[in-house]
Amino acid sequence: MRARGRTSRWLWRWRANPLRRHDDVLEAWLVLAVWLIVAVGGTFAGFMAARSAADVLAHQRAERAPVPAVLLTDAPQASETYRRAVVTVRWTPVGGPARTGKTLVDAGRTAGSHVVVWTNPRGDLTTEPPGPTESLAEAALFGAGAALGVTGLALGAGAVGRCLLDRRRVESWGREWDQLAPH
Repeated sequence: MRARGRTSRWLWRWRANPLRRHDDVLEAWLVLAVWLIVAVGGTFAGFMAARSAADVLAHQRAERAPVPAVLLTDAPQASETYRRAVVTVRWTPVGGPARTGKTLVDAGRTAGSHVVVWTNPRGDLTTEPPGPTESLAEAALFGAGAALGVTGLALGAGAVGRCLLDRRRVESWGREWDQLAPH
């Protein structure tokens, strides 16, 4: 009997009650819908965003390749604010002619030094792809961000809906009071 009492209190908005108003039922359904969207929609959005990010990052790791390069200019010495510098390098992509371009290297390197640069399938310079651990962390952050975004939108929409229902209830109480006050 006690468990049934708890359940009936939890579901009070749906049970037959002479004091229950139509707005109470609407609010109960609104709250249920918001929590379903948070639970199901947030989880789904987070999972899909994390999976998409992981796929993109895995594709980057698969297509980018390290290539040896030679510095053509000296890199300036390190300062308190800059530990890296942009210099001109020459590299030979796989199956292609030698190319030159600018990239970031550690400060203080001299011309003729050997460095490793990363190239895309066309042989153009690109950034080093994130490693598996970094990719996992980035994918998790993207997934959490998507889940929080869906959750925030659902909770915000639910709060606006409840505010509108509260305003409607207050106006209804005002009309009822105007009818009863003279008596």
